[in-house]
Amino acid sequence: MFRKMPFILLGLMAFIGLLHPWIPLSIQSILYAISLSIKSAILLCLPFIIFGLLFKTTVHFSRNASTLVLALLTAICASNFLSTLISYSIGRAAYQFDLAMPFPSEGSQLLPAWVFAFPKLIGNDWAMLAGLLSGICLGRLKPSWASQLSTRVDQGVSLILKGFLYAIPLFISGFFIKMVHDQMIGYILQNYGKIFALTACSLLAYICFLYWLACRKSKLSFLQSFKNMLPAALASFGSMSSAAAMPLTLLAVEKNSRHPDLARSIIPATVNVHLIGDCFAIPIFAFAILKSFGVAEPDFISYLIFAAYFVLAKFSVAAVPGGGILVMLPILERYLQFDPTMLSLITALYILFDPIITCANVLGNGGFAMNLSQRQLFIKQSQTT
Repeated sequence: MFRKMPFILLGLMAFIGLLHPWIPLSIQSILYAISLSIKSAILLCLPFIIFGLLFKTTVHFSRNASTLVLALLTAICASNFLSTLISYSIGRAAYQFDLAMPFPSEGSQLLPAWVFAFPKLIGNDWAMLAGLLSGICLGRLKPSWASQLSTRVDQGVSLILKGFLYAIPLFISGFFIKMVHDQMIGYILQNYGKIFALTACSLLAYICFLYWLACRKSKLSFLQSFKNMLPAALASFGSMSSAAAMPLTLLAVEKNSRHPDLARSIIPATVNVHLIGDCFAIPIFAFAILKSFGVAEPDFISYLIFAAYFVLAKFSVAAVPGGGILVMLPILERYLQFDPTMLSLITALYILFDPIITCANVLGNGGFAMNLSQRQLFIKQSQTT
């Protein structure tokens, strides 16, 4: 089901768009209220999800602690942060587009049948901090016990995420009905195609730069290195899973790298945390949505704070289709002032664009591994471990 999610959402949107005039207003109001309740449930569970996934990641890194692993972790953070900063400039360009959404007059908006919100038990920033510190400490002091605990926590997180992923069509449908009722959907369909095109072109340009940089001191040509990665890219596009495409990614980086053993060791550690596609797509979509809803463009300092939490949250992204956006919802809500409708819209846009985002993640990982495997620092450290 998860691999078919974009098609399910497209079919659902088309169905709602066609039948909306015949759906009673009371039913529309109930569906909108259900979507708001699901959003509240997601935000309630997100601290546990973030803690569990960060705990698992940090236990893994601390259990294999070495100079090489620390250098790799630093490189991953630097690459994700650089990609997020570059997307700030592209997002600002997207903000200049004519995206002023026509809002309904007062009294004509769809209102929920009820408003119910779960209490907020713990902040997501505290969950991040707790996951990082407990994973590092327990991973170093009690590695065997910490590994078993992280596996059990990860199983619990996976069950919660699967439940939410099954609920995503219902989550999206209520907000989509509201946008159709408030006469916003025609504008979105008309204008967000160019946002998708801008995002795809930006990703392609940046990934091409990574491969050109890696091929400068290599006997392999730029086109040949890209050709070697195409099977992995196509597999990730179809499966929407970087992990599913990892065997093909490993084969490609072995062909592309001057030090295949080192490159092969980099890919498993980066497959779910080094996410160039997410680092471009989510901020660009966010800027476009901010402009559409008339929210002021964030200044650079505010964006830096957002980027820091964004990069940290990349280590708590679940390896499931659409998982990249779920853990970002509270960060978008807190640091970019997203409301429930905006959160629903960016979730839908992300899932629809997920095949391209995952493809970019895999191509980006291939270029990342090629560049690191040619750096003298990583070569010396790999030889001493």
